[in-house]
Amino acid sequence: MSDAEEPRVVYEKKDHVARITLNRPAVLNAMDLRTHEELAAIWDDVEADDEVRVAVLTGAGDRSFSVGQDLRERARLDRQAVPPSTFGSRGLPGYPRLTERFGLSKPVIARVNGYALGGGFELALACDLIIACDQAVFALPEARLGLIPGAGGAFRLARQIPLKIAMGHLLTGRRMSADAALRLGLVNEVVPLEQLDACVAEWTDDLLRSAPLAVRAIKESVLRSLDMPLDQAFTTPFEWEQRRRHSRDAVEGPRAFAEHREPEWHGL
Repeated sequence: MSDAEEPRVVYEKKDHVARITLNRPAVLNAMDLRTHEELAAIWDDVEADDEVRVAVLTGAGDRSFSVGQDLRERARLDRQAVPPSTFGSRGLPGYPRLTERFGLSKPVIARVNGYALGGGFELALACDLIIACDQAVFALPEARLGLIPGAGGAFRLARQIPLKIAMGHLLTGRRMSADAALRLGLVNEVVPLEQLDACVAEWTDDLLRSAPLAVRAIKESVLRSLDMPLDQAFTTPFEWEQRRRHSRDAVEGPRAFAEHREPEWHGL
């Protein structure tokens, strides 16, 4: 099968876990427009399939999660006088991309197995958890290329680590090691590459033990309330919390605890 025929993204679902693998290892999983088109359909399915309770996003091979935008494609588009993009992906293939799917209700884990640069780092920043191998490298090198981190990196990095440190990385494109990312609280865990899959499995198993509606309610309420005054957060009618509150699972959890057994979650 030629590169043109190869799927840019491999999508698998098993045991309530969706596994999404960027599949261009020869170019360190750089993302072209076709990759974004394939990803959009996958994120639609992740949200729509009630059997899916957690998603894991990674890159093929052991060198790179993703190095971001396919710059060779961008150079070709420039030669064709296709206007350059700015913040966001509205009007472009794959919209809304993960970086703009603010209503995605299911948790997404970034399994970072190497370079997470540019748009690849922005993808990881848009995930709920980041599990990285000890050789992972993070950076937003756009300033060195005359570009901007327009897929949310300029916004998310400054919200997830101290501002001065974020500005240092954004303005210079300096790289960040996995250990530095861990110290800054940017990633949840760092392990040797050979332990990465086992570590991710521990996190997916823990997520699957939690009630699916409770997970979705917590994710929605946390992310939507980040910029709210505290009193407003307490009185906002979050959609998934309303569903959880009136669900069978809201009764099943306490009942299972009282009966000394594991709960049987029903979700929707």
